Amino acid sequence: MQNIDKIIDKWNADPDYVIEMMQDIQDELRHTPREALEQITKRTKVPLARLYHIATFYKSFSLTPQGIHKIQVCTGTACHVKGAPNILDAFARELEIKIGETTEDGKYTLDEVRCLGCCSLAPVVMINDDVYGNLTTKKIKSLLEKYK
Repeated sequence: MQNIDKIIDKWNADPDYVIEMMQDIQDELRHTPREALEQITKRTKVPLARLYHIATFYKSFSLTPQGIHKIQVCTGTACHVKGAPNILDAFARELEIKIGETTEDGKYTLDEVRCLGCCSLAPVVMINDDVYGNLTTKKIKSLLEKYK
C-alpha cells in the first residue's frame, strides 16, 4: 500500500488525476488491483464505481495480473486475411494459455486486438513495444526465445 500511496501523493490526491494514478499503478504492478482502487477512492473521494468504470472501459487497464511480456496479435481485416487466426492459435498452443490469459510463471499475457495500425505488414504482432510484421507460425518459437 505504501507504493500506492506514493503514486497518489505524486498526483496530490487530486481527483482530476485518477486516470494518471491508475496508469502509474498499472505500470508498477502490471494490473490495477481492487485494493489500489479502494485506496484511490479513500484518498480522492472519487466513487469506487467510477474507478471501476474507468478500469473496465480502457483496454490499457487490467484488474488481473498481466505478464511481463504482453503479446498482442492483430486480427483486423488485413491481418485476418493473411492468417492472423493461425498465428493466434500458434501462440496459444506454444504458451499453453488461452486468449486473455497469463502464463503460470507470469511471463506472458496473450491478447487479441483489432488493429495495430500496420496493415501493410500483415499479419502483425506486438510484444511489449516491439512490432513484428509478416509473421508466420514457424517464426513464433524463435520470436518467444527473444523474451525468455
